[in-house]
Amino acid sequence: MNNLKRREILSRLRDDNPHPTTELNYNSPFELLIAVILSAQATDVGVNKATARLYPVANSPEAILALGVDGLKDYIKTIGLFNAKAENVIKTCRILVEQHGSQVPQDRAALEALPGVGRKTANVVLNTAFGWLKDNEGRYFLAVDTHIQRVANRTGYAKGKTVEQTEQAIIKNTPNKKEFMFNLHHWFILHGRYVCTARKPKCGACIIEDLCEFKEKTEY
Repeated sequence: MNNLKRREILSRLRDDNPHPTTELNYNSPFELLIAVILSAQATDVGVNKATARLYPVANSPEAILALGVDGLKDYIKTIGLFNAKAENVIKTCRILVEQHGSQVPQDRAALEALPGVGRKTANVVLNTAFGWLKDNEGRYFLAVDTHIQRVANRTGYAKGKTVEQTEQAIIKNTPNKKEFMFNLHHWFILHGRYVCTARKPKCGACIIEDLCEFKEKTEY
């Protein structure tokens, strides 16, 4: 795939959704951080249902710490892996209080040092909550999950066997980065979630079908 096709893919996705954002509900960087931690191997819908009950009661590190692990579990028990997630959230809240003045750090290394926070979560928080496109060393923040990896590889936009390889390939191959990189994460994840689905992509309803290099297109 060449950059003319990549630019057209991004232009069409932008025209279809000029102001994309996460489907997780949040009102602060802390709420987004916790929601993303909870979203691992869970749906955004499921996380939103849990946080709709949790956040009116506890939406700060101190308030969640006051709940304790067992108290937190009562609010998130409908989410997969809730036992481990409750432990991680409590540990994360304690670190935020003790080391960061109860604030979410705007630093990838500091974020990745929090329990339950990996590269993807850190990138989501920096990009979505704080509006960061690049770090101080000029490295782009791009959160890649299974949806984005599938869309990038299936369409031929960028190839990578692992999530991190795909992240680097997307960054390398994206033209006009200032124009497109900030929203690329949301465009690809939403496209993968609703159109370029895992089992049976909806190629017939896809606005980039003619640009996509996937050979086994469907008639949907």
